[in-house]
Amino acid sequence: MPRATGVRGFLERLDRGPVIGDGGFVFALEKRGYVEAGPWTPEAVIEHPEAVKQLHREFLRAGADVCQAFTFYASEDKLKNRGHSAGSHGVKGINQAACDIVKEVTYPEGGLVAGGVSQTPSYITTRDKALVQAEVRKQCEIFKKNEVDLMICEYYEHVEEAEWHVEAVKDFMPGTPVCASLCINEDTDVHGVPTGECGVKLARAGADVIGINCHYDPFRCLDAVKKMIKNVKAAGFDKVHFMIQPLAFMTPDASVQGFIDLPEFPFALEPRICTRFEMQRYAREAYEAGIRFIGGCCGFEPYHIRALSEELSAERGGFEPASGMIGWGKCLEKHTKPWVRARASKEYWQNLKPGTGRPHSSSFSKCDQWGITAGHELMSQHEEATGDEALKKALEFKKRMENVEIIINA
Repeated sequence: MPRATGVRGFLERLDRGPVIGDGGFVFALEKRGYVEAGPWTPEAVIEHPEAVKQLHREFLRAGADVCQAFTFYASEDKLKNRGHSAGSHGVKGINQAACDIVKEVTYPEGGLVAGGVSQTPSYITTRDKALVQAEVRKQCEIFKKNEVDLMICEYYEHVEEAEWHVEAVKDFMPGTPVCASLCINEDTDVHGVPTGECGVKLARAGADVIGINCHYDPFRCLDAVKKMIKNVKAAGFDKVHFMIQPLAFMTPDASVQGFIDLPEFPFALEPRICTRFEMQRYAREAYEAGIRFIGGCCGFEPYHIRALSEELSAERGGFEPASGMIGWGKCLEKHTKPWVRARASKEYWQNLKPGTGRPHSSSFSKCDQWGITAGHELMSQHEEATGDEALKKALEFKKRMENVEIIINA
């Protein structure tokens, strides 16, 4: 059955039922060789447009209703940060290329197009509201010109910056629905503001849709959004919708900075990847919690989004993604081996405990917990490339932290 397209508006679609988002672009394209790990910026829309276009196609084919322009971390200050060369393209050039690509692919399929902004180096260096909002407005010029269907303000460790971004977008693009999601855990943002209270702050700033994205696995993110739902509703914001776009990696051991603290970040996270069946459970639990904008972030590949689409097919009017796995692996009945044919059941896959294939692998890791954030000397950002002296300071700090831990554990 084709994707339902009778209702054009994003908020109206949320009122009607679940809306499926797309997955994580920076991680997917880094694995394919089109994005540089570290900066995680989207100059690929100019340097490798076909790669970006193909990934949009795959997420749409998997069932995404909303495709986000690949503009993650494209603020002018981030593109130039620490000697990064992407600044030569400029935020307007990158955002326009991203909009051209996503509109070309998405609109013929009946999907919606989202513009996107995220946290800035300016915030953690200066905490200057005027400066931060100026960076937001530079990005929004192109989104306003292209009349995107919605804006997603995502990936904020500090609710304060998220509030500033929401305010700036609402002011600069009146009438455009604004989503706001934080990359924090179920307890607090990195400055200690309780997660439920963070949701209320975003609602007061004017966000139409509120939630969590990135840094943590689907089930930790679910716990965080549930706290937001409780507090936001208690504060009287009855028309606010909720969203969730978690990692595709299991992170029960991640600390306040999320998966960035894990020693496997970013190049050895594959043993933590969620199965498609865990994704189906996540989609069902998110829907039952009252969350209506459901998607993914880093690590989410098209097959993960397909799992969300399949799980919520009935709630989406019977929509089935292309080449799906409807029936919990019913396709395996065609396999030549009888023991594989016997796996064609929901019971088998729901109860499977996947192994790592590594005899001495640990189930949890020990996080780096430096405990520093906006305002600390080592967090200060700049356009110059990271030099030997800066690296030396970071290594010295790491050694001091390790010595403190040894003393505490002695």
